[in-house]
Amino acid sequence: MAIYVSIETAVEPSSRYFCREECLHIRTMSQLLAEDEAELQSLLRQLLKSIKDRILGAPSIEYAEEILLHLEETDKNFHNYEFVKYLRQYVENSLGAVIEEETESCARGGHAVGSGQDTLVHAVAGKTRESVEYKQMMQTLKNTMMVVVESLMNKFEEDQLKKEEMHKECQREQLNSHYNDTCSDSDSSFNQSYAFIKQEQLQVLAEKLDPSRPTEVRWEALQALCGAPPSDVLSCESWSDLRRNLSAALADPNPELSDKVLHFFAKTFSSSPLNVTREIYTSLAKSLESDFRLHKLGLPTGSPGIDVTRQDIARLLKQMRLINDFQKEVTTFWIRHPEKYMEEIVESTFSLLSLNSEHGSASPGPEKALEPIHLMALLDIKATWFEKWMHAYYSRTVVFRLLERKYNCLIVAAVQQCICYFESCDSVGDGTSEVIDSMEHQHISVAPRTLYSATDLDYAYFVHSLRVLGRLLMYTKGRKFFPIKVQKRQDPVGLTDLVVILISIMYRHHKPFHSDSSQADSLSPTSLVMELLRSLGDCTECAVECIYQTPVLETLLAPIMALLQGKQAKLSSPETTLTHIADTLARIATTERGLSLFLYERNLVLEGGESISAAHVIVQFTLKFLANELPFLRDAERCPGMSGAFIFVCRQMYNTCEGLLVLTPYGLHEVIAAAWKKTSSLSERVPTPVPGAVPNTSSEELNNTVLWEEALLDNLLNFAASPKGLLLLQQTGAIHECVNYMFSRFTKKLQVSRCEKFGYGVMVTQLAATAPGVVALRRSGFVQAIVVELWSALECGREDVRVVHPKSTPMDPIDRSCLKSFLSLVNLLSSSYAVWELLRQQPLTNKAEYNLREIPASITDLVDRLIAVNSDVKIHSLFNYDQSHTFGLRLLSVMCCNLDSLLLLESQYNISDMLLQCQRDNKLDPASGERDCIIDGLSVERNHILVRMSAIGGPCERRLPPRTLQKGSDPYPWPMFSSYPLPTFYLLDHSKATQAKQDTEISTFLASSKDVEKDGSWMDTCREQYYKAMTIESHIVSGKVLADLLEQAVLHLSTLPSNCFFQSADYKASRSDLNTLSLSPVDRLGIQASLRYGRYLKLLVDDSEQDLCLLVKHCQALFSQQKAKLKSTLYTLQGVYPGYDWFITTVFFIMSGDLERALHFLLSLTTLLTSAFIWPARLHQSVHLPVEIVQSGIHPVYSCTAHYVEMLLKNEVPLVFSAFRMSGFTPSQICLQWLGQCFWNYLDWTEICHYVSTCIVMGPDYQVYMCVAVLKHLQQDILKHTQTQDLQVFLKEEPIPGFNVGNYLEYMEGLERSYRTMVLTDMKNISQRIC
Repeated sequence: MAIYVSIETAVEPSSRYFCREECLHIRTMSQLLAEDEAELQSLLRQLLKSIKDRILGAPSIEYAEEILLHLEETDKNFHNYEFVKYLRQYVENSLGAVIEEETESCARGGHAVGSGQDTLVHAVAGKTRESVEYKQMMQTLKNTMMVVVESLMNKFEEDQLKKEEMHKECQREQLNSHYNDTCSDSDSSFNQSYAFIKQEQLQVLAEKLDPSRPTEVRWEALQALCGAPPSDVLSCESWSDLRRNLSAALADPNPELSDKVLHFFAKTFSSSPLNVTREIYTSLAKSLESDFRLHKLGLPTGSPGIDVTRQDIARLLKQMRLINDFQKEVTTFWIRHPEKYMEEIVESTFSLLSLNSEHGSASPGPEKALEPIHLMALLDIKATWFEKWMHAYYSRTVVFRLLERKYNCLIVAAVQQCICYFESCDSVGDGTSEVIDSMEHQHISVAPRTLYSATDLDYAYFVHSLRVLGRLLMYTKGRKFFPIKVQKRQDPVGLTDLVVILISIMYRHHKPFHSDSSQADSLSPTSLVMELLRSLGDCTECAVECIYQTPVLETLLAPIMALLQGKQAKLSSPETTLTHIADTLARIATTERGLSLFLYERNLVLEGGESISAAHVIVQFTLKFLANELPFLRDAERCPGMSGAFIFVCRQMYNTCEGLLVLTPYGLHEVIAAAWKKTSSLSERVPTPVPGAVPNTSSEELNNTVLWEEALLDNLLNFAASPKGLLLLQQTGAIHECVNYMFSRFTKKLQVSRCEKFGYGVMVTQLAATAPGVVALRRSGFVQAIVVELWSALECGREDVRVVHPKSTPMDPIDRSCLKSFLSLVNLLSSSYAVWELLRQQPLTNKAEYNLREIPASITDLVDRLIAVNSDVKIHSLFNYDQSHTFGLRLLSVMCCNLDSLLLLESQYNISDMLLQCQRDNKLDPASGERDCIIDGLSVERNHILVRMSAIGGPCERRLPPRTLQKGSDPYPWPMFSSYPLPTFYLLDHSKATQAKQDTEISTFLASSKDVEKDGSWMDTCREQYYKAMTIESHIVSGKVLADLLEQAVLHLSTLPSNCFFQSADYKASRSDLNTLSLSPVDRLGIQASLRYGRYLKLLVDDSEQDLCLLVKHCQALFSQQKAKLKSTLYTLQGVYPGYDWFITTVFFIMSGDLERALHFLLSLTTLLTSAFIWPARLHQSVHLPVEIVQSGIHPVYSCTAHYVEMLLKNEVPLVFSAFRMSGFTPSQICLQWLGQCFWNYLDWTEICHYVSTCIVMGPDYQVYMCVAVLKHLQQDILKHTQTQDLQVFLKEEPIPGFNVGNYLEYMEGLERSYRTMVLTDMKNISQRIC
C-alpha cells in the first residue's frame, strides 16, 4: 500500500492535496476486503498510525510511496499488523479451494518433477490469477476500498477544518504562554505550508517588526512571516527593512522573539536554495558579530565561568549553533552555485570569527573577553566545519584567498593559542586532565553540563585551533602562511617551530596511554598531536617541510638521548610518551626521505661534540632498553608495548638493504633472538590449567607473554626482506619458528604490518631463493598449502556454484583463477636451490591407479600428476586434462629456464624422453599424407619446451617456437620433432667470431706486455685500454685478444700479494688420479649440453669432450681439498656443488678448448676475490668461509651481490625496484639465476665473454653494476609485464635482446664512483664472521 495521512498531528492546510493523492493510491495497491466498513476503517487507521513516523521522514511523495510499496521487505512487524492479518485471512477464504485444486492438478501433471518447488509455486500462482474467483475477489476489493478511502478522506478533511478553527482561537493565548523552540532544528518539509504573500503584506510585516512596536505585534508579524515562502521574503522591496528588523528581533532580550527569528532562519536553511540561504546566513553572522561588539561579554577574574543557561549566553549559543550546522551542511550543495555565493558565506564566517582575534585571547586585563571563536569551539571542538570546507579544491581556494587577503589574523590567533597553551602547561599541571575529561564527556544526558570555566574555554579554543592548523598544514598554500609573527616572540614562528611546540605539548601532558581504539577520538593533547603528526607524515611534501627537519628530529630524540646518557627525561608520562615517539619515528622511517634522514644525515650532536645519525641513536637506545641498562625506565619485559615500538622503528630500517647495512654492526638480530628465546622459555613453563586448581599466572599476563613472543618473531621475520638480512635470520637459529609464524598469518590473510603496503610475497620469494629458506617453507606447510590451493582451483573448481551455472571454458593457457597459484609456484621454484631441496632423490610415484579424490601434497606429486603425464591412468585421473597438463607444461617451461634445475629434472625423471614419447604418441597415420604430429595446444607446448631444453643460446643464437598458431593455411610452420637431433631450423646462423685485428690499440698493448715484467701501474693501464676498447668498438675484445687479456690480467693480479685474497692452491693431480673420479649424472648432462653449444659457436673441435671432462674433474678435485667438514640435512650441502659449473665451461670456450691453458688460468684465478663471485662453485662448502656461513647454505653471491643489486636498484632505477615489489618477485632471484649460469641462454656469447672480462679486469664489484645495468636496460619491458602480472615468467623465459656491455660500461663506471667503497669493502668481508 502507498498512503500518507498525518494522524493526530497538526498539518498545514496546503498539505491536504498531498494527503488526498496518497489516499487515492490505495485503490491500486490494497488487498483487503471488509464486510464491515467501520471495522475496516479502524484497522486501516491503526496501520497508518504505526507507520506514521516513517512516512513523515520521507523527503518527497514518490519516496513515501516507495517506502509503502516495500513495507513488507523493510518492516519486521509487517505480518503482525491486524490489517495484514485480516487481509491474509480473506485471501485464504476466497481462494483457498482454488489453490488446493490447482496444486493437485499441477502435481498430477508432473510440474514438481525435476524442477523443484519453485516451478510448482509459479504454476499454481499463474493458474490462480487466471481464475474467475480471483477476478471477482479483486473487483469486490476495489469497490470496497474506494468506499473506505473516500470515507477516510472525508473524515480527514473534517478534522482539518476543526483544527484550523481551534488554531486561530489559540493564537492569542499562545502569546502569553511560554514558547520554547529549538533554534537549529527545522520541521520536516512535509509539515511546512507556505501561502502566497503580496508585496504590500510584506511591507506591512516589515513595519510591524519595527523594534518600537509592541512585543505582541512583532510576534504576530514573525508568525506570519514564517508562513511565507523565503524566496518571496528575500526578493521583496522591503527586504532591507525586514533584514534590519529581524536582526533587531534576533538581539532582543525577549527569547520568544529571537527564537522565532531563528525558527524562520532554520526553515529557510532547510528548504531554500543557496541564493536565498546565503542572505539569511550572512544576516545571522552580521547580527551575531554586532551583538558581540555591542555587549562585549567577558569573564571577570575569579569568576567560575560562563553559564549556558544564562539568557544572553543561551541566545548566542543558539545562533552560533545554527551557523555551525549550516557550515557543515552547505558543502554538499554550494558547488552547484556561483562562487560569489560561497565567498560571501566564507567571508561572513571569517569576519565573525576574527572578532577580537587580532588582540589575542590571552591578553592581560581585569577580565577575559568572550569571543565568537570560543562559542564555535564549544559547539564544534574538532573544527569539523573547517575540515569540510578544506576538503574540496573548489571551496579550499576561496578559503585560502580570503585568509591571505583579509583574515590572516585567524591563523595568527590559532598559533598564538597553541603557544599560550604550551606556556601554561607547567602552571596548569594535572588540572588539564580534569578539563580534558570533562570536555570528552559533555554528551547530552539527563543532566547536561551548563557551566564552562575560563580554562575550559581556553582548552576548547586550543583544540579547535590545533585542528584548524593541522588542516592548513596539509596544503602547500596553507604552509605558505608561515612563518608567522606572534606576540611575545621576537622571531616569527615557522613550520618546524610550530611542530616542535606541539611535540613539546605532548611531552608535558599527563594523561596515561590508552591502547584501545577510542584513543583516536580522544581530546587529549597527546592524541591530537599524534593525529596531526600522522596526517602530516602521510603527505610527502608536507612531511618534508614540517617533519623531516633537524629541529623536529632533535625534539623527538631529545628524551631518548637523555636516557642514553643516564639522565632523567623531562616527560610527564615516560612510557606513554616514548611509545608515541616510537610510533612517530616508525612512520618517518617508512618513507624514502625519512629513512635517508635517519641513516645518513649526522644531525645529532652528543655531549662530546660528536655528530651522529638518528639511526644509531635509535638502535643504541633499543639495545640498552632490551638489555635493561636504562636506570630511569622499567624492564623491557614489563613494557612490551614500548620495547616493541622501538624494535618496530628499527625494523623499518633493517627491512631495507641500506638500513640493514647501517644496523648490522650492532647485532640487533641476535639481541631480538635472545629476547625471543627467553620469552619462549617463559611461556613454555606456564603449567597446563587444571580444573579446580588456582593458576600461578594470570590469563592476562600469559596473553601478554604470548603477544610479546609473537611480536619478537614478527620482527625477526622481517630480516628476511633482504638477502643479507635472510642470512642474519638464518644465523639466529629461529628461521623455522619465524616461517611458521608467517604461515599462520598468511593463512589468516593478515597484514604484514601497519606500515607495509604489500603482503608476504617478497619474503616468501627471498626465502625460496635459499636452501634453508625453502626447507623452512616446506616444514611450515607453506609448500603444501600452495599445492592444495592450486589443485582446488585447477581440478576441483568452486564448490558453491550450482550445476546449472557451469564455469566458463578457460580461454588462456593459465586461467585467471589459477594465475595466482601459478605465480606462487614460479616464485617458489625459481631458484635451483629450491628445486634441489624439494625434488632431489624424490622419485615419482607413477601409481597404477589414482583416486579422483587424491590431492597432491608436494611438488613431487605435482610433477607426477601435471607434468609427467605419461600414462592413460594419469590422463584419466584429471578432470580437466588439457587445462591441467597445459598448466604443468607451462610450469615446467619456467623451471627449465634455470639450467641447473633442468639438469636435475632430466637426470632424475628423463623429462625430455617423456615429452618426445608424448609427441610420438600424438602422431597421425603416416599413410594419410598429413603432417606427422597432431597440432593442438599440448603438442605446441611440448614442442616449445623440447626446443628450450635442447638448444642453448642467446637472443641471436637460437629460435624458440611460439605457443600460438598463425592465421592462414599453415597455422604452425615450425617443425615438430619426436626424436633428436634438434632440427637446425631452431639454431640461427652463426659465423665464427671475427678475430680481433692485430693492429688495434689493445692488442698492441697486450703484445707489448707479454713476457715482460709488469709494474704496479700495468693494471691501471690495462683497465684504461679495456674501457676504451669496450666503449668504442667492443667486438674487438673477443677471440684471441680476449683470451690474452684475461690470461695476462689474472696472472698479473695473482702475482701481487695485495691482490691475492685467497692463498695459492698447492694443487697437483695426475691424469690417472682423475680417471678414478666419476662425474655425476648432472655433470655429464651439463657437459653434453655445453659441447653442443660450443660446437654451434665453432669454438671447439670434435675431440674436446674428454678435455672438458678432465677440466671439470680437475676443479672438483681442487675444491675437494678445500672442502669444509660439516654435517647438514640440506641436500645442497651433501656431495658436490648442486648443479653444473657453467663458469668452467665458459673459460674452456674462451680458451678455445685448450685444457692446459684453461686449467692454469683457473688455478691463478682462485687466489683472487673475483673468483668468489663470478665462479659460484668456488666457495661451495669452502674452508675460506666461516663455518656458520658454510652451514647456512647461503652463497655470498646471494647474501652480498644480490643484496647490493637490490640496494642500488632502489636508488638508481626506482621504477624497476617498485615493479618487483608489486609483483612479489625479487631482483635477487633473477640475478642469482643469471649469475649462476653465467648469463647462458640470456646473452649472446660475445656479451657473456664481456661479462666475465669486465668482472676480472674492472673488479668484482662490477658484477653488481652489471646486473643493475641489465635491469635498467629491461626497464620498459619490466614495467609492461608488471601490469600484465607475468613479470616472473618474462624475466625467466625471455632472453635479454639488445644488451651490450660496452654501451653500459660508462654507466657502470658511474656506479663504481658512487658505491665501490661500500660494495667492495663488504665483498672483502665474506671471510669474516657476520655480527
